[in-house]
Amino acid sequence: MTYTPPTHTVERSIRAKTGARTVAGIDEVGRGAWAGPVTVCAAVTGLRRFPAGLTDSKLLTPKRRAALAVELRRWVTAHAIGQASHREIDELGMTAALRLAAQRALEELPVRPDAVILDGKHDYLGAPWQVRTVIKGDQSCVAVAAASVLAKEHRDALMAELGAGCPAYAFADNAGYPSPVHKAALEELGPSELHRLSWAYLDALPRWQHLKRPRLSPEAAALEAAGQLGLDM
Repeated sequence: MTYTPPTHTVERSIRAKTGARTVAGIDEVGRGAWAGPVTVCAAVTGLRRFPAGLTDSKLLTPKRRAALAVELRRWVTAHAIGQASHREIDELGMTAALRLAAQRALEELPVRPDAVILDGKHDYLGAPWQVRTVIKGDQSCVAVAAASVLAKEHRDALMAELGAGCPAYAFADNAGYPSPVHKAALEELGPSELHRLSWAYLDALPRWQHLKRPRLSPEAAALEAAGQLGLDM
C-alpha cells in the first residue's frame, strides 16, 4: 500500500471559513470491543510539520505505533484523553458514551477549541461544539491521525494493565476485542468485571445469558440507531 501522508487541508479550510484559531482533531478506539472503555483523544497540532509516517493507528505495526506515540506526545500542541467505562456504555449506549468520552477529552484540553474535526461520517458530539466530520479523517487529517495513534496507545496500555487481574481473557493481546483466546475464556469463565453486559456476544453463550443486561430504552435505542456507528479496532 502506498503511503499517503495526512494534511492540514481541512483545518486550514475551517480556519479560513470560520475564523477558528484552535482546532482539535478527535478520534476514538474501543467501539467494537467486548470489554473495557471506549477511549477518545482530542489533539491540537497547529499547522506545523508532523512526524514522519503519521497515519491511522490501524495501519501501523504495534512497534511503529508505540514509537510514533512517543514522538507525538512531545510534538502536539496539546492532547487529552476522555473515556466512558463499560458500565456507562451498557447504561447509555455507544453513541451517548462516545459523546461523553469526547466531551471529557475536550474539557481536559488547556484551551477550549473553536472547532473540532471528528473522524467518520456522523457527528456524535453535537452542540455546542462546532464540528466538521471527515470520513477516514484518521488517514487524511493530521490532528485526527495524531489523535488516533494516541488514543490507541493509551487504551491498549490500559487494557493490558486492567487485564492483569483477569489474565485468562488475554486483554494485553486483544485489548478486549474478540479473539480465539478471549472467546474461549468467555465460554469457560463467563464475562469478567470489565465486560460490556448488554452486548450481543452473550447471545452465543447460553451458560451466561442470565448475566446479560437489558438492551437500551426505546429513547436510547433510537439515538443509537440514528448514530449508525461502525466498528473499529
